Amino acid sequence: MVPNSTQPVPSEKSAGPPTLGFLTVLQEASGYLGGYLVTNLWGRPLEFRLTSAVQPNKVQQILYGGTLLPYICADLLGKTLVDRAGIPVHLIFTDREAVLDLRLKLDVPVVCVTAVEDPRAAQPSGEAVVRPATANRGPLLCHPQFPADAAAVRDLVGRVESNLDLAEPFARIREAVAEARKMGVTRAA
Repeated sequence: MVPNSTQPVPSEKSAGPPTLGFLTVLQEASGYLGGYLVTNLWGRPLEFRLTSAVQPNKVQQILYGGTLLPYICADLLGKTLVDRAGIPVHLIFTDREAVLDLRLKLDVPVVCVTAVEDPRAAQPSGEAVVRPATANRGPLLCHPQFPADAAAVRDLVGRVESNLDLAEPFARIREAVAEARKMGVTRAA
């Protein structure tokens, strides 16, 4: 299980330039594993972490039911990666909707970068929309229980998007995880 640990949470008043977290969860034959890249505003890497694979057994699948994937993605993998990172972030981006529940564990906004072909891209609704879909980008969504996050991060997201394609860091994470596996690195978080 994940050890309970706390991490100082950066506030908007934190000194220094904004730092960003990009967190994804990959599903492989060996289970689910997480990758976390901390960057500066321009996407330059400051820190990278990955987890070992977590494979739920049949009993866990039955008992957790529909809450299993958010538990694995947010509570187990996501929280571990963020807690163990040495650099606090101002905003976390994810490309996995189940990671949005990480927001329930942190005081840092978590924004889901959805794909254009995602069904939510056509009809995003509610106050949780940080940025609506455009012709070549899906909407950005925050956790529905934290709709105030959408307004709070719009300016920072606008600054980030002027420097960086938000989908690109996730490709880097996937490539880095694959390379780390080739090198025999099985756990870095």
